[in-house]
Amino acid sequence: MRILIKKVMGSVASLLSPLRKECLLCKQNSTLHVNEFGLCHSCYTRIPWIREALCPTCGRGGFCTDCQRRLHSYFIRSRSAVRYDETMKELLARYKYRGDERLRTVLGQMLVHSYHLLHKDRETFPSESDSAKEFITFVPVSERRMIERGFNQAEQMAVELGQRIGIPVIPLLKRSKHTDKQSFKKRSERLDDLEHVFEVNDSIHEYLGKSSATSFVIYIVDDVYTTGSTMNQCAKVLREYISAEVFGLTWAR
Repeated sequence: MRILIKKVMGSVASLLSPLRKECLLCKQNSTLHVNEFGLCHSCYTRIPWIREALCPTCGRGGFCTDCQRRLHSYFIRSRSAVRYDETMKELLARYKYRGDERLRTVLGQMLVHSYHLLHKDRETFPSESDSAKEFITFVPVSERRMIERGFNQAEQMAVELGQRIGIPVIPLLKRSKHTDKQSFKKRSERLDDLEHVFEVNDSIHEYLGKSSATSFVIYIVDDVYTTGSTMNQCAKVLREYISAEVFGLTWAR
């Protein structure tokens, strides 16, 4: 009887105590806590969270020349979870380019922080309609990129976010042509290159469904916000077809 009780108590203790597993970032066997996204405590504390947004439009933690120079912003606000430093670049590279899809959970959980930052700011201005329905969508990739990578990181992150905050994820956009990586281009080249790249999905009205709501709140998810050109073009296309408040949610800035 004592042996049985000891085994039971041991099982309970193992369930309640932190698990020792491989950290998804440093790959060392460490004590992992549930609220640390599968990262060891050392790696978790290195996450450069964005705590305060100084630019009201894009959420940058400093003066933003990109938003100042943009003639028209089709999205209302965009918020990001983390600063895109060297540690975060390595994390995204392992997920996006080396195919470590386990990290979708980590990045998806981090996006919840972006959502909370956005709603903290949204309290300062009224919604277009109290009856607006909320949906999450994502920046699409080209067929060529999908074949190369095997997945759309923005879509996976959007799904992870939607599961955590209880908002449906629907593919409202499609990419009509392939473009080279935006990170290697100048700002003017990005703007020209993204013209007529995105279109609404043919089934957009089926996705949105029949609703008494006269407008929608749409959150566009992407991995990294750089100049905002991609986010702005996606928002522009959506607003040409539906009455919506469009917001951006990105993992890094």
